[in-house]
Amino acid sequence: MSKRKGPAAKGRAKTAPRAVAKADAKPRGRAAATKAKAKTHSAVADAWSVSDANETYNIERWGAEHFSINKRGHIQVNPMPGQQTRIDLMEIVAEAHERGLSFPLTVRFQDLLKHRLQAICGAFDTAITEMAYKAPYRGVFPIKVNQLREVVEEIIEAGGPYHFGLEAGSKPELFAALAVHRDYDSLIICNGYKDSNFIHNALLGSKLGKLVIMVVEKLEELKQIVDIAKEMGVEPMIGVRVRLQSKGAGKWATSGGEDAKFGLSTADLVQASAYLHSEGMAHTLRLIHFHVGSQVTDIGTIKRAVREAARFYAKLSKMGHALGYLDVGGGLGVDYDGSRTTFDSSMNYTLQEYARDVVYHIMDVCDSEGVVHPTIVSESGRALVAHHSVLIVEAFGSIERDQFGKTVIIGVGDHKLVRDIGDVARGLTRITKKRNGRGDNGPWMEALHDAQQYKEQSQAMFELGLLDLETKARVETVFWQIAKAIVEHFRDADAVPEEVSELQQNLGDQYLCNFSIFQSLLDNWALGQLFPIVPIHRLNERPERAATLVDITCDSDGKIDRFIDLKDVKNTLPLHRLKTGKPYYLGIFLIGAYQDIMGDLHNLFGRVNEVHVFLDEDEEGGYYVEEIIEGSSISQVLALTQWETPDLARLMKAQVDAAIKSDRLKPNEGMKLLASYERALTGYTYLSLNGAK
Repeated sequence: MSKRKGPAAKGRAKTAPRAVAKADAKPRGRAAATKAKAKTHSAVADAWSVSDANETYNIERWGAEHFSINKRGHIQVNPMPGQQTRIDLMEIVAEAHERGLSFPLTVRFQDLLKHRLQAICGAFDTAITEMAYKAPYRGVFPIKVNQLREVVEEIIEAGGPYHFGLEAGSKPELFAALAVHRDYDSLIICNGYKDSNFIHNALLGSKLGKLVIMVVEKLEELKQIVDIAKEMGVEPMIGVRVRLQSKGAGKWATSGGEDAKFGLSTADLVQASAYLHSEGMAHTLRLIHFHVGSQVTDIGTIKRAVREAARFYAKLSKMGHALGYLDVGGGLGVDYDGSRTTFDSSMNYTLQEYARDVVYHIMDVCDSEGVVHPTIVSESGRALVAHHSVLIVEAFGSIERDQFGKTVIIGVGDHKLVRDIGDVARGLTRITKKRNGRGDNGPWMEALHDAQQYKEQSQAMFELGLLDLETKARVETVFWQIAKAIVEHFRDADAVPEEVSELQQNLGDQYLCNFSIFQSLLDNWALGQLFPIVPIHRLNERPERAATLVDITCDSDGKIDRFIDLKDVKNTLPLHRLKTGKPYYLGIFLIGAYQDIMGDLHNLFGRVNEVHVFLDEDEEGGYYVEEIIEGSSISQVLALTQWETPDLARLMKAQVDAAIKSDRLKPNEGMKLLASYERALTGYTYLSLNGAK
């Protein structure tokens, strides 16, 4: 079984082999070495089908019920499984063009949000019914996962029948939650560190009749809550976050366990209980909370954490507190790569299994302790919003690494290094003819090592001034032709040597894409988070190129060179050759959690244009674009860094006036240039391609 490569970093660190379900287990070498995947890059023009595209990009697995390929070779979206409407992403692209929107473009499917909320609530309701659990489920949406007003409002509306509430972890989030919250049977959970202003406004919500629970993160907060509540004459609802021994694994493991940033230790809990009793407020402790980490990949971690937290709940209940809620926090994963394993970008359990295990282990512990079943609260933000958002970017150029010039004709007058590496190339030709490209791999690896030696020697001599530029170029051209032949030889091998895998990546193209990773995919850059990336059209054509993606920032880190795969992390993505004058669109999927709000302004590339899509059976296509939110303009992002438009215009006008006075510009020409400058300040921060403004 192949091994996953670790986060993008120098070196060749590897993670442990991934556990893959037996149904999927096949012998496999590194970096897409199976024959099935090898044919993706084959130059043989044999048949290509939608089934091949599904296999290549793994869409049927990570796409679940929501994403698939239609007969036209386009990605289509099914926001509400069970309904017939399938929305062709290329139709959204066409409508965006008609409305004058430039790319990159975020597309939000608001009905998909509704479906995800219904799925989570339905899973818990089913588990509660099956197990005869004696309390309800009350979900809350952690606003930090996506604070955009339209997203939060859609969740509030869709969550009405389920009394779905909100979680706030800061004062701004609390202010938004208090304003938008309308259901007095749903919860507002207040997490994070709190000052007096935070507490006052949370208690304002309580005075209004809302179910606001302040979760204590440190002992000092508890006294402050009690004092302010007495001052305001309102009885608070208090929760405590328990610092569990159990913790997750992977990228967010440190958010749980003994070293976690938040939460009370066992000794702290005993002190908190005693303090509330001494103040005559033991009954105000209503909720136990824990958080074991984001994107928990292993259901075993969840089981252990829930049982431990349930035990704390039961013991504190017996200490005279009127507890009624157990909040299992977040952590419900998203299967970004479709592998259904414990890899960082996946999860080895289903939503229904998660709900059953949470309900069962709480019930089992409470029954054994003789404690009434609590209302179950969860904060599954990632699993709720990740699927609803797709980023569409345009690839506008490519750097094809295997275009190394014409065949080098080597003669006796050439430098010895050129003749030597030429002999290696001729030797490979003889091996190919003799063995038909297969058989013993030893001669191929020997040829690679010899070619590497000559290339290194040419570099060393060039640095010493002993080799001219033309000779160095001829050596490198022959080297890369040899490298290409060796990579092709190993294309469908059962095992690919590490050196050849590196060559394969080096030979990959670079596709230039009109977006900023730092604005739209910050987790990919900062944490190595993988997202499904697929061309949204031409999927009925064979993708003949293998590429990495680079953005338009001037930062060398602005690239994507790790892609999802069923049993490996691929270093290149199969893509189609760009056609002159024809746009090529890629979709980046499952980005609705965190990416919208955490993006930065590197190079002052701002928020992207976005459209909101709703289903409507009365519309011809079964849907309509309800709202368009324009991305940041140049003047808006400049203003965020204190570059005000009037000041910029004034400074430029002074320079234009000076140029006119010195006869460098004619007055009419100068005024036109100044008007053009001021007009451009209102434009999109990204590149204008294919006639877009």
